[in-house]
Amino acid sequence: MSEVSLGVLSDEQDPVSQSTAKGSFLPVLKRWLREPLLHFLLLGLVLFAIYGYMHRGRGGVESSKQIALSLDELRQMEMYFESQWHRQPTPAEFQAMVEDKVREEVLYREALAMGLDKDDTIVKRRMAQKMQFLAEDVTAAHEPSTAELKAWFEKNSNKFALPSRYSFRHLYFSPDKRGKNARDDAAKALTKIAGQPEDSNLAASLADPFMFQDYYGDRAPDALAKEFGPQFVVALEKLKPGSWQGPVESGYGWHLVYVDTVIPGRIPAFEEMEPDVKTAWLAEQKRQAWQKAYTEMRAKYNVLLPGPSDKEAVQAPVPPPKKQVPAPSGEGPL
Repeated sequence: MSEVSLGVLSDEQDPVSQSTAKGSFLPVLKRWLREPLLHFLLLGLVLFAIYGYMHRGRGGVESSKQIALSLDELRQMEMYFESQWHRQPTPAEFQAMVEDKVREEVLYREALAMGLDKDDTIVKRRMAQKMQFLAEDVTAAHEPSTAELKAWFEKNSNKFALPSRYSFRHLYFSPDKRGKNARDDAAKALTKIAGQPEDSNLAASLADPFMFQDYYGDRAPDALAKEFGPQFVVALEKLKPGSWQGPVESGYGWHLVYVDTVIPGRIPAFEEMEPDVKTAWLAEQKRQAWQKAYTEMRAKYNVLLPGPSDKEAVQAPVPPPKKQVPAPSGEGPL
């Protein structure tokens, strides 16, 4: 009986305790509902829920297991096959190409999951190249006008200067055969063939066989410098056409040279070089765009370099202390 009565009493007391609790909770609830912070949190939750609903399947665990090939990708694969084999792929060949693409994507994602892209010099270098290409491609969208190219050409015309071109015949005197007498023999031969024509039989009989050509036609200084050496080109530029001259030293030995013709260098007209001017203009624009982009990116970072270690600091020589020299007036050390 006592248990029942206790149970009845507790039931009768519930409405009172509930009304008391309700009376104390409602003011707190109303006060919370008026808090701006709560409004902000509720709004954030709503936006988060909307974002998750709209982007479901695009990220997270599910998306990492999905490999979606677009129609453009499939068309590019087919076009690549046609460019290589000049025909359309068979169904089996096309399926093999698709599987190759899938295999590449699977291995790529598995490598990312294992962290193989971290601290990899090749990956870093490739990503850095992509950033540079992106910065440079900004300039490719701008097609320069003819007026722009002409104005740029006028300021940079020296870059398009055409060098002088030389045509000459030479006689070779080999230090391997003649030793120290090679230069003297060339000088003696010059006295014998002075006034002789370029194709004189006497001139040819006095020289040694040369491993390359005896006659060079319409050659630029850069090409001749690669073959004979810079010192030969410097001397060649001082020779006058129409007679045997020398001796001229090269990387092979000594030469007598008969300059046939010289075409002086010149700066061509814009119309002659317009395609080259456009190429050079685009290259400069890309360089400037990349330099500007990198400068802006570089400004975001601070580079910390390690200082000398304690061991290196100990091993570093200590400069001798300065000697104190008394002043002549005796006022104190200098």
